[in-house]
Order: sequence, then structure tokens, then C-alpha cells
Amino acid sequence: MSMKARASHFPGKAGMPHSPHAQAGFTLLEILVAIVVLSLGLLGLAGLQAASLTNNQNAYYRSIATQQAYDMADRIRANLAGVAAGNYDALGTNTPADPACIHTVAACTAANVAVTDHSQWNTTNGRVLPNGQGSVDCVLGPGANCSNNLNAVRTFDITVQWTERTAGGNVAGTFVTRVTP
Repeated sequence: MSMKARASHFPGKAGMPHSPHAQAGFTLLEILVAIVVLSLGLLGLAGLQAASLTNNQNAYYRSIATQQAYDMADRIRANLAGVAAGNYDALGTNTPADPACIHTVAACTAANVAVTDHSQWNTTNGRVLPNGQGSVDCVLGPGANCSNNLNAVRTFDITVQWTERTAGGNVAGTFVTRVTP
């Protein structure tokens, strides 16, 4: 038997032909690697989709908070008598519930309207935002006191707060706008 004939019985050596049976297992291995790579890519895509949904929800909450702040700004502008009397100077999250005069034919005072505005506004904040709440504070400048200076032009900081979801957990979202009626 010649050397050339004997070498054909040992497939896989350099310069020697490979048998079809040796290639069959390698093709299966290539397919398995391709499936693993594809599944990792799909997992990454699912993670990006989840992050996108979370960010989209948080953007929606910021949009609602902006609308809510401007709603209160409009309420303040509609009750200039309440502004002049200082009724909006410090409406915090613990402002009492709305007065009964809003639901009867009796006329409400400017102070009643201010308290009702804040109560209705904060009720809506709690309904449309997770842990939503808001406050209104009069600001005249550093060291100024709004309640002692009723003739001053009042400027208000309207603050809306809520809870945002992030990858690291829940964080406080805050939107503040300043309005001069």
C-alpha cells in the first residue's frame, strides 16, 4: 500500500481530505452558538424595551405635573381678590378640605375659594400622579415676608411632587413654576 493511500484513512490531518461525518458535528455546534447569540440579542432588546417604557411613563408624569402646576396658576389668576388678601400665600399639603359654600348657593369669600382651589387641585394631583401632592408659596425675594406686606406684588412658587420609578428604585419627582398674577 502506498503512502498516499494510507493517508486517506486519517481525515483531518494537514493536507488530507476531511470526511463528511467530521463536518456534521461542527455544523450543529455553529447552529447552537448562533442560537445563543440570537437569544442574548433578544434579551438585550427586551431590556431596552422595558427601560423605554419606564422612561416614557416618567415623562408622562412630568407632563401631568406641568399641567397641574399651570392649572393652579390659572386658579390663582382667577381669584385676584384672594391674591390681594394673601389667601394663597402658604397653601401647603396640609391645607384643610374645601369649604361647604362651594356646594351651596351661599357666596364664598375669596379665602374660601383659595382653600377650595387648593383642595380640589391636590385631590386631582393625588389621583393623576403617584403620591401626587402640591403646595403654593408666596415669594417676594430674600428675607421678605408675604403676610406682612399685603400691598406688594405677589409671586408664587407652585410645586408639584410625585413618585417616579427608576432602575434604582423610587425617587421623588418635583416640578416648580413661578407665577405672578
